[in-house]
Amino acid sequence: MTACYRQLILPRRLWQKWKYSCFYSGSGFHSRPFCSSRPETDPIEIHKKKLTLWFSHVPKEEKQFGGYFTPETMHVEPLILEKKPEERKGPLTTHFPKALEGSQSPSVTVEQLFEPTQEVSREKGVNVLLYGAVGTGKSTVVRKLILDWCAGLTLTQFKLLVPFSCEDLSQLSKSTSLRDLVSRKYLHLKKIPMLSGDNDQAKDVLFVFNGMEKMKLDFRISSTELCSDPNEALPSGAVVVNLLRKYMLPEASILVTTRLSALDRIPLKYVKRYAQICGFRDPDRQRAYFASRLLQQSGENPKTQEAQSPIDQLYLALQRDSQLKDACSSPSYCWLTCATLHLLHFTDAKAPICTLTGIYTSFMRLNFGGEVLDTGDGVPSVENQNSLMLHVVRTVGKLAFDGVTKKQSSFTEEELEQFVGGKTKTDEELRQLAVFRTDVLDFFLVPCVKNKRSEVYEKEKRYVFAVPTMQEYLAALYVVLGENKTVLEKLSKEVSLAFGQVGEDVNTLINIFSKFIPLKIFTVFNLLRLFPSLFEKISSRSKGHIARTMAAEMFRTDDYLNEDVLDQLEQSLLGVHGPQPKEQLDSQTYELYPIFMGGLLHYRNRDLLEQLGCSIKSTTVVQITKSLKKQLAADIVKRQPPEELMDLLVLLYEFQNPRLTAEVLLSIHRIKLSNVRLTPLKCFILGSVLDCTPSKYYLEELDLSSCHLTEDLIDILLPAFHHTYNLNLQFNRLGPESCILLRDVLLDPNCTIRSLQLCDNPLLESGADYLLDALPGNRSLRKLSLMHTGMGNAGACKLAEKLSQHTGLEELNVAYNNIGDSAALTLVDACREHPSIHTVHLYLNPLSNEGKLLLCDRGLPLEQGGTGRRVKVLASVTEGSEISENWHPILSVIRQNALSWERERVREQLQIFLQDLEWGRQHAPSFWKKMHFRRVENGVRQTLQMLGHGDTADAVKGDQRGPSN
Repeated sequence: MTACYRQLILPRRLWQKWKYSCFYSGSGFHSRPFCSSRPETDPIEIHKKKLTLWFSHVPKEEKQFGGYFTPETMHVEPLILEKKPEERKGPLTTHFPKALEGSQSPSVTVEQLFEPTQEVSREKGVNVLLYGAVGTGKSTVVRKLILDWCAGLTLTQFKLLVPFSCEDLSQLSKSTSLRDLVSRKYLHLKKIPMLSGDNDQAKDVLFVFNGMEKMKLDFRISSTELCSDPNEALPSGAVVVNLLRKYMLPEASILVTTRLSALDRIPLKYVKRYAQICGFRDPDRQRAYFASRLLQQSGENPKTQEAQSPIDQLYLALQRDSQLKDACSSPSYCWLTCATLHLLHFTDAKAPICTLTGIYTSFMRLNFGGEVLDTGDGVPSVENQNSLMLHVVRTVGKLAFDGVTKKQSSFTEEELEQFVGGKTKTDEELRQLAVFRTDVLDFFLVPCVKNKRSEVYEKEKRYVFAVPTMQEYLAALYVVLGENKTVLEKLSKEVSLAFGQVGEDVNTLINIFSKFIPLKIFTVFNLLRLFPSLFEKISSRSKGHIARTMAAEMFRTDDYLNEDVLDQLEQSLLGVHGPQPKEQLDSQTYELYPIFMGGLLHYRNRDLLEQLGCSIKSTTVVQITKSLKKQLAADIVKRQPPEELMDLLVLLYEFQNPRLTAEVLLSIHRIKLSNVRLTPLKCFILGSVLDCTPSKYYLEELDLSSCHLTEDLIDILLPAFHHTYNLNLQFNRLGPESCILLRDVLLDPNCTIRSLQLCDNPLLESGADYLLDALPGNRSLRKLSLMHTGMGNAGACKLAEKLSQHTGLEELNVAYNNIGDSAALTLVDACREHPSIHTVHLYLNPLSNEGKLLLCDRGLPLEQGGTGRRVKVLASVTEGSEISENWHPILSVIRQNALSWERERVREQLQIFLQDLEWGRQHAPSFWKKMHFRRVENGVRQTLQMLGHGDTADAVKGDQRGPSN
């Protein structure tokens, strides 16, 4: 990532606050004077200690990786190729690893560039120019080089290393000598003899000038006078020029880093060796980078084997000729990919608030913070200095927005010329365009990787965004910054006019929209942005056709990928493994585009963008917020499919507006995320948005069945459990330890959970014990479902003991738990004595015929020959020689869940049901009784037949699954 160093002269009152800090920004490393109350004797040792403190600082953007990284663990050496002077202007191969495969240039390290050669002796200083495109790792290499020198690991032939930020030097208005310049930046080197110019002491000195493109160097003698005295005051640019000329301190060596556009600002005769930094060309470097950041071990939070899975999948994706492989040749995009993966996979309950929009905004700040678009000729006035990021938005962002509008992800050279080149007229504009194309354009847009499905691109070279999501981010930024003013005018005037013409058809339109995902509801707000030609169609039609027209336009191509946006984002990074679809649409849904629009309105992102020279107007924030609030009304957000409801939660989370989130959620009474693969991030999002609601807000139902939940995810979801009445956690991977967390939730004095469904989780006897410990202290629970949890006889007996201590329970499900006759009778007797329990589920347990009869007797009142209070016992489809009145609920539950259970066990129980039914049918006293038995038999046989279609059943079991009791 881009970095440099800068010294700040601070007031005394701020000195203590900043003296140990090191600022890392888009302009590079920033060093500050360091005060020490204890005097030291050796200035070189003092210098090393202070440089180590300044350059060891981890920027705040790295906190999302856990906050325990050090530069040594994070650093992966990029590829550096030595170039001959005539090769320095070769093709820009930053993003094109294949172009480098045939390169004859040797790979070198920075240390090797300063080794003596036949042409250069040790007695004469060496000028080395290290150049590369944006994001290839120039400043990171310099940073690591300085730290290694301080530790004595490299460049040990130099006794003194003096780093400078060229951005800092360019801001100096007063003339100063080299000695004063060094002492101004590093006070402890004020009297260092190696900089005096006497004898050849300077041969032990290495100057590092980072970011030479920030300075306007002029090597003409008519503009920069010759000076060999390090004590003579000169403009900062003149000091650097004389050092490079070897007129001042000729024995000293110099390392200069610069971008491609400024490569020729230093004449050939003043550079001995050229080296191009090419980033991470091969997948092994990329994999090492990801492993160093995502697989670091920490004592408090060790990464498990699950952390290796995304790394392995990513490595497989990088092995292929993919667009991601080319993008990750840039360390900057490796950082972005790594940050996104960390957000998707390693978010936990203690993680700092981090949003996808925040990651992309931080990425922009790290690469373009403080950058201005400059021509390189002369020193432009402050008024004429335009923010480079703002220019990116107005050119590349406009291209991205046009692509989103037209559902287009690749662009021709003519389209690039149209949007990026524009109508340039003056020489200054042409020079700015040349600099922009050389330094910035290749950072965002790269040639499209050709594959079997891109034969259409064979005849014409096309360009795509290095990371597809970047197109949606820049398009959203383009609109939010108000650069497309005509669209904003259409939004405020023409949409309201069109809706005004609809009249009574508004309700019909809303009903149509309610069948689709909330993000496409949000598309109503962006309708004219996404479909500029739609307004003409609306205006030309009668109001009776408006609803159908808008629905057809909005959902014509958007429904081919039925996954939530976070899963889609993960697939774009890790690829799709397994059978590939035969056909895949080239158009994109761009569902992250509205999410980015909401996220960019958050004050933190607005503050970062302000630092980049991109100011989002408050009127725009108010306008979009009001429109969003209006479109996400109560009637619109009902009956959402799980994946689409998850998208709405992501949108609200990215918006980071608690007030708006609360207002939207107040109209939602049920959150059903069944079959959504919940990750730590999704759980964190769900808990975060529900935490924005008032304390009196409660969900009627929170359905998290079949969501792959584990104990760690339950820990993240705990805030959400405090806002629900009916909690469904069936078909997950919850073990005994999860019951400890659920027990604590149930023991909370403010617990409102009335129904808790834990079916088909391996809780076992120990987990049931933990959970039942909450019964004495809980007063809210009315229905408890522990079907197929492995509690066994001991768990059933423990439950019977605890029932008397909980007076509110009404229904209990312990079916399919390997409970025998004795434990079942004990449990039913306890339920009969309980004041409120009316139903007990005991089917699919190994009960004998005698046991079933006894259970049936215990379920009858005294006047019918039973033993006491009426309790409905669901143990079998028969009750002796009679059909159980609950046969249909029993078979219904078995059908809904059998495909996820042990088939042999279920077949065995169903065969027992058939035997009971056949015996009862044979002894039935009437024809109608026999027909009733036959009907129930047919239902059991249909269930057996469904279990017989193994592979087919597995393929559709997610659709067959329903809520079990």
